[in-house]
Amino acid sequence: MNFHVLWRKWIMEFVTPASAFVLVNGSPTYEFQFERGDHQGDPLSPFLFLIVAESLNVMMNALVNVDLFSSYQVG
Repeated sequence: MNFHVLWRKWIMEFVTPASAFVLVNGSPTYEFQFERGDHQGDPLSPFLFLIVAESLNVMMNALVNVDLFSSYQVG
């Protein structure tokens, strides 16, 4: 959907997990995961869902237009 690169980076930072380690006396500890990301009830969840759904709709329409996917009627 031609979102700006910086905007896409912000979204990826929000939804991807992160990990880190701590230096103790100059030696790294074991790697651990940060608890972050989208959770049920998060106020951004509906907006992210709509962005993904709209993107999927645009991609599917483009595939139908170039005959790489054919739709069918039910009923």
